[in-house]
Amino acid sequence: MTTAMGMTSRSASATAAVLLTSVLSAPAFADDPLASWNESPTKRAVVSFVERVVKQGGPDFVPVADRVAAFDNDGTLWSEQPTYVQAAFLIDRVKALAAEHPDWKDKQPFKSVIENGLEGTLTLSTHQVVEIVAATHTGMDVDAFQRIVEDWLATAEHPRFKKPYTELVYQPMLELLAYLRANGFTTYIVSGGGVEFMRPWAE
Repeated sequence: MTTAMGMTSRSASATAAVLLTSVLSAPAFADDPLASWNESPTKRAVVSFVERVVKQGGPDFVPVADRVAAFDNDGTLWSEQPTYVQAAFLIDRVKALAAEHPDWKDKQPFKSVIENGLEGTLTLSTHQVVEIVAATHTGMDVDAFQRIVEDWLATAEHPRFKKPYTELVYQPMLELLAYLRANGFTTYIVSGGGVEFMRPWAE
């Protein structure tokens, strides 16, 4: 059978198969997927890598099930200066709960946090930080804690930039995450922060 374009049904099917394969193996994003990145060897290397691993039949092809990318969090996806975001949350939680624990004003390590905020927190030992986390992050279910984090994120501001912490994320990295996901990668965020604290951000 000959089509209106003068192609046999067999050649038309073959052409359609080639076109479909091209679409499936081409990296997603018609425009620049990393628009905020500087034109540099690093950017070209990232794009080249994605193009190679999604090209079916190519020597570097990686099946979708095996496409995995893991990202650091603090300092990579969002700000970590002058301290980790969860540390800022911790300080605010101590101050918010201080009225319910009047003994904290004279009891270390809480006294240092209440009186000196970040500077006081930076003087604490790891054991003391764990003690504060136990006092401020427990005694509730996961949903209740998530609501506390969400409420804090809605009002808390970075001390230098006077912006919500949710705005202090790195656009180039958000673009990279989106680019990889659009090309079949499963992405993971790895952090020293608590899962329950990070979930309202990541989701």
